[in-house]
Amino acid sequence: PYKFGSSNPEKGVDCSGFVKHVYKESADISLPRSAAEMSQKGETVAQSELKPGDLVFFNTRKKPNSHVGIYAGDGEFVHASSSHSKEVMISRINEKYWASRFNGARRVLPQE
Repeated sequence: PYKFGSSNPEKGVDCSGFVKHVYKESADISLPRSAAEMSQKGETVAQSELKPGDLVFFNTRKKPNSHVGIYAGDGEFVHASSSHSKEVMISRINEKYWASRFNGARRVLPQE
């Protein structure tokens, strides 16, 4: 479930808490706690060059890079949503809501 300020999947996670947990568990990469801080890590990636695992950022609180998700491929990203379902969910990056709020993407996973 969604829980603002939390990165503990047992109790719930917010968007950056979810991303921080997934990166630590799957790639042993420690990311900063906030979406804004995460947006400073790694390399900038054009939306047309996205690969699964890239971080995607959105302006959802009238602040740049206030929401973060993980690109899953095929135009989809996984994120902890504070609205609608209030849980981890998959959304399409080109949906009107997300497309109009897209702030950019970063690649923090090492390239093979």
